[in-house]
Amino acid sequence: MNPRRLQGFRDALLAERARLVQEIEEVEPEPPGQTTYGSQAAAASHVSAQQRDLALRDRAERQKAQVDAALERLEEGTFGRCRSCGDPIAEERLDALPWAALCIDCQRKEGR
Repeated sequence: MNPRRLQGFRDALLAERARLVQEIEEVEPEPPGQTTYGSQAAAASHVSAQQRDLALRDRAERQKAQVDAALERLEEGTFGRCRSCGDPIAEERLDALPWAALCIDCQRKEGR
């Protein structure tokens, strides 16, 4: 892969990482407040919102870990190679998902 393409992937990964860091910082679930009689519906709604926020933050943290791993592969010189079979990952796949660690065939075998 030529150095210009690699720099384009690095730029895309760094931009995605910055977006994810901001998303993680913005999602700060509020601690539960004191519940009073008759406010069970409000408390249930609050718990539901907390669970949603925690799930969003968890997803963003997992994706950030994938982006960080892709940046490490760039530094190591292994970016664009499938970590399972070692074959090149199609550039079209990397264009769509620059943090992809597996080629499409190995991804299918893994079941995701």
